[in-house]
Amino acid sequence: MYVDHLSLMGFRTYGFLDLPLTPGLTVLVGPNGVGKTNIVEAIDYCANLSSHRVSNDAPLVKVGSDRAYIRTRVVRAHQQTTMELEVTPGKANRVRINRAAPVRVREALGICRTVLFSPEDLGLVKGEPAARRRFLDDLAVSLRPVVAGYRADYERVLRQRNALLKSMRRSRGAGEDERATLEVWNGQLVNLGARLLQARFQVLARLLPEADRAYGQLTDGGKELGFAYESSTLGRREATDMSALAALPLQELGQMLASALEERAEEEIERGMSLVGPHRDELTLMLGGIPARGYASHGETWSYALALRLGSWYVHRADADDAPGASPILILDDVFAELDAVRRARLARIVTEAEQVLVTCAVEEDLPDELDVARRVVRVRPGEAVAVEERTGARDG
Repeated sequence: MYVDHLSLMGFRTYGFLDLPLTPGLTVLVGPNGVGKTNIVEAIDYCANLSSHRVSNDAPLVKVGSDRAYIRTRVVRAHQQTTMELEVTPGKANRVRINRAAPVRVREALGICRTVLFSPEDLGLVKGEPAARRRFLDDLAVSLRPVVAGYRADYERVLRQRNALLKSMRRSRGAGEDERATLEVWNGQLVNLGARLLQARFQVLARLLPEADRAYGQLTDGGKELGFAYESSTLGRREATDMSALAALPLQELGQMLASALEERAEEEIERGMSLVGPHRDELTLMLGGIPARGYASHGETWSYALALRLGSWYVHRADADDAPGASPILILDDVFAELDAVRRARLARIVTEAEQVLVTCAVEEDLPDELDVARRVVRVRPGEAVAVEERTGARDG
């Protein structure tokens, strides 16, 4: 899979951008702050329908514009698909596929697939639980777009349920009508929560060996990578439990979630918030048998975050059994400058396996010698990006 053309209008710093792309390695070069990340963010947005940098769409629209457009042409196994996203903050976004009438933006999921690593990913290891929950759910959606519906519906039900619990707390009690309404929300939370839990367990069962493999490729392999899942429903579960949990029927997961809700029902009313469900769970990242958060060195943190993304890429490839066009686009945003020479070289050898790799850097000298392969160079300046040269081998002296 690769994108062979990208057009932007009113997106971030770009009033208009028209950029042809090619398979293989493309390096976007330019000083910090000129808009390199904006370009790869747009491509990743087409895959995930959200930004890896901001939580809402308003910053994506160029100052002075009321909406932004992202148009990509995706090639997968020789089949071309054109997708145009209209991003309108405060309103529902729209998408056109192959120039047809606009459809729900969720219909675009699965057309383009990306795996992006950026400096923000250090938050996966060092940050709060919400970042790791989002990582798991994003990967589940990318593999099975239907999960996006469960996720959105769960968040909607959770908001409604929390509003009711707050109301019950303020009234210092619960009337018969409120209890009945809470039971309705409980039923929906159980159904959707069980589906989300199942999706997470299935992702974790597949991700652990691939992420551990990637970590070993990036390092000397002296420490083993692992996970523990801290569930508000099931308690702490180790990585060795994931395969068994992934195989649990939805009905059984739902029964466990319902039991946990019943146990904490009065506490939830007293506190005015939902205390049970996937939104309360935590993924603890382990390295060498101890939590990576707070204990891993800076280099280990970078390698762990990279391993999670590369592991995701390996999971995608295995999911499609290496069918043509199955390999997601691999995006490395300002990565090589932060790595030592050994890790740079090891990462470079891995990424050359991708059908399309997009790399951003301030200067080409930040790239390791192992990336002295045929590549396209795009020079990025404020408001514009131009493909100026093709490199066919070793760097010019």
